[in-house]
Amino acid sequence: MEGFSDYQATWGDKAREKMVKEQIIARGISDKAVIAAMRKVPRHLFVPGEYMPDSYDDSPLPIGYGQTISQPYIVALMTETVKPGKGKRILEIGTGSGYQAAILAEICDTVYTIEIVPELADQSAALFKKTGYSNIISKYGDGYQGWPEYAPFDIIVVTAAPREIPRPLIDQLADNGRMVIPVGPPSAVQELILVEKTHDVIVQSRISFVRFVPFKRLPAGNQAP
Repeated sequence: MEGFSDYQATWGDKAREKMVKEQIIARGISDKAVIAAMRKVPRHLFVPGEYMPDSYDDSPLPIGYGQTISQPYIVALMTETVKPGKGKRILEIGTGSGYQAAILAEICDTVYTIEIVPELADQSAALFKKTGYSNIISKYGDGYQGWPEYAPFDIIVVTAAPREIPRPLIDQLADNGRMVIPVGPPSAVQELILVEKTHDVIVQSRISFVRFVPFKRLPAGNQAP
C-alpha cells in the first residue's frame, strides 16, 4: 500500500505540472500565487476514485449527487479574478469536493465555505481534516443566504449558477470586495460575472461564458443551522 501511495504521489506531481503548464499558464493565468496553488493542491484526492486517472484532464468531473468539480482552468480563472491574498476574508458558496476551497486556502488565511448537499459537506470536511487544511471552515447550509456571522467578505466565490445574483451575497460583500459568480439558466450556457462593490456602488462585468450546475436552495422552513 505504501508503494502505491508513493506511485500515486509521483504520478500526481507529474500530471499536475503538465496540467499547470498546458491548461493554466498557456491559457493566460499569470498570478504567481494562483499558479503555485494549482501546482500544489493534489486534485486527484478531490475526485471519486474511479475518476482519479482523469483528475488532471481539461474538463469537469462528476463527484456524485448531481454535482461536479470544475475544470482546472475555470478554477484558476475564478481564483485569479477575485485577487485573493493574505488578510482577506473569503466566502465560497458550493464546497462540492473541496478543491476550490483548498486552492483558496493555499493563498489566504481563512476560507469559509458552505455546501447544500449534506453528503458532500461531510465528505469535504473530512478531506480538509485529512489533508491538513485547518484554515478552511465549512458547514452544511443554504448558500443563498451567505454566512452573516462572518460577513462582510472581501471575496466571494460561487460555484453554482443562479438565475440572478443573490441579494444577500451582494449585501455581505465588503467595501472594495469582489465576487465571481456564474449566472444563467440551468442546462445552458451561463455568464461568469465579476461583481465589484465600492461605497455601495455595484459594478458587474462579464469574464467568460461557462456551464455550471444549477444553484440549489433548501425548501422553505427547512433551513440548515
